[in-house]
Amino acid sequence: MRKIIIKRILSIVLVIFGVTLIVFFLSHVIPGDPARMMVGQRASQEALDNVRKQLGLDKPLIIQYFIYMKNLLSGDLGTSIRTQQPVISDLIVFFPATLELVLYAFLIALLIGMPLGVITSIKQNTLVDHLGRIFSIGGVSIPAFWSGIVLILVFYSKLNLLPSSGRLSLGANLGTKITGLITIDSLLTGNLTVFKDSIRHLILPAVVLSYAQLATITRQVRSSMLEVLNEEYIKTARANGIKEWFLIIFYALRNALIPTITVVGLSLGGLLGGAVVTETVFNWPGMGKYVVDSIAFLDFPSIMGFTIIVVIGYVLINLIVDIFYMILNPQIRG
Repeated sequence: MRKIIIKRILSIVLVIFGVTLIVFFLSHVIPGDPARMMVGQRASQEALDNVRKQLGLDKPLIIQYFIYMKNLLSGDLGTSIRTQQPVISDLIVFFPATLELVLYAFLIALLIGMPLGVITSIKQNTLVDHLGRIFSIGGVSIPAFWSGIVLILVFYSKLNLLPSSGRLSLGANLGTKITGLITIDSLLTGNLTVFKDSIRHLILPAVVLSYAQLATITRQVRSSMLEVLNEEYIKTARANGIKEWFLIIFYALRNALIPTITVVGLSLGGLLGGAVVTETVFNWPGMGKYVVDSIAFLDFPSIMGFTIIVVIGYVLINLIVDIFYMILNPQIRG
């Protein structure tokens, strides 16, 4: 098991290196000049050259990459062209908002996706199963930006039930920041008014962000449950008079969760990447919105910094999933 973990860690290093290489060169071949955007269209050529030299854009692309990787190994993600602040400082500011959104979306995906997968497997080929499969197909087919706009039109514009943007209403005062997660901080400080307001702001973006992963989890649980329910030991247990609900929960679901864990873990990583679109639609002040604004400004260091953080999070989640999988299924250790 230790050897497998070491191999996974080495592969993680290679993945991060490959991603930085691809994203760095792709971001630098996009038409446009960030130095020109900083100085303006009417600036002199001398001013433009000075800014390009200051940003290091006057050097060959391969040299820029080696300089970036050298700084990255020392923990320096560079300085944002747009905000003129260290990228790591910007990401620390925006990370709690993204983390809060992702955690609630993940919770929704689990609480709805897993029971729905179990129910549709038990009710195979019934109306419930057909509706569940249609719901799942919608989750993997409908773009997040479209479902987000529809929910805003229905619940904000038409019904005026839920807010359409931001983490809190105007004038809401959180008070002391502890973790950066508004729902947690408001509970810790006893500010129930802010807690309720933050939950109302979370509902729409969390539902939109969770839908695709929810559908994937539902499909995986259903598929695994159907496979387990056809096993001989399940038929034997049922013939011995074991209650159906006990058999489903402690026999079938327990074994069906082993292949499902991989999908559940990777869905958490998928939520990090999916937050970009959702945060843009709902004007959620997280890392996704930050990187979209940076793309519009050709802010290469910010784009790279965000990408690296998401990749590291994704591969670490993948590693944790592999470890849990080996714990639950010792047969694959050999």
